[in-house]
Amino acid sequence: MRVAVGVTYDGTPFAGWQSQPSRNTVQDRLETALAAVAAQPVRITAAGRTDAGVHATGQVIHFDAEAVRSESAWVRGTNAHLPDEIAVQWACTVDEAFHARYSATSRTYCYVLYNHPVRPSVLARKVGWFHLPLALEPMREAARCVIGEHDFSAFRSAECQAKTPVRVLERVAIDRRGDYLVFAFTANAFLHHMVRNLVGCLVYIGKRAYPPEWLGELLARRERSRAAPTFGPQGLYLTTVTYPPPWNLPGFTPMLALLDNRCQ
Repeated sequence: MRVAVGVTYDGTPFAGWQSQPSRNTVQDRLETALAAVAAQPVRITAAGRTDAGVHATGQVIHFDAEAVRSESAWVRGTNAHLPDEIAVQWACTVDEAFHARYSATSRTYCYVLYNHPVRPSVLARKVGWFHLPLALEPMREAARCVIGEHDFSAFRSAECQAKTPVRVLERVAIDRRGDYLVFAFTANAFLHHMVRNLVGCLVYIGKRAYPPEWLGELLARRERSRAAPTFGPQGLYLTTVTYPPPWNLPGFTPMLALLDNRCQ
């Protein structure tokens, strides 16, 4: 049978999502834990692949297994074999037509940035940091120019393996909550480092190194070398994967107060 699973994780100690020879990835740890419950090897597919240091409060995966287990067994049993930084939140059987990646219609990533003269301590690996004051309205103005269907070559990494740089960016929201800025991006899919590169450029605009229209110019030029450096992974969260109504997958409980419904 095919099982869909909701997963949350702190990406700090792992070498990203995708399986590697080191076996120290989120995928590797999950497959090992699920195999212990299924009593057979398990191979999983995720809605999105996150980089090293990137977190998830709404990752969705699926796998096929001959073993019949209750939904609670998939949750509690798997969690018993996982490190503290990874937790299965729910599990449900789905039709074999369901695919965690290809059935998804959109994904939302949030970047939490601590905007304060002094670096973070307790949240050092959970938020990004920028020490100079950032102006909110210029960043919001700039973000409007990248909404829609575009070639996002200026914001993809050199290692990006996507067949096309064209993506549909449905929404960009930027909010200030005390000393924190929360950037929320919703798209049909994302290129490698796309969100972190967009955040880096928006921060340059927020510190008034460039005017808001600079982001549109970068988009049109399609040259990564002209854009800002890639921002660190610490503040990036995969918060939501959206599927068509027929699947009716369980929802996630927000894991952080900063990531409210606007980022879920």
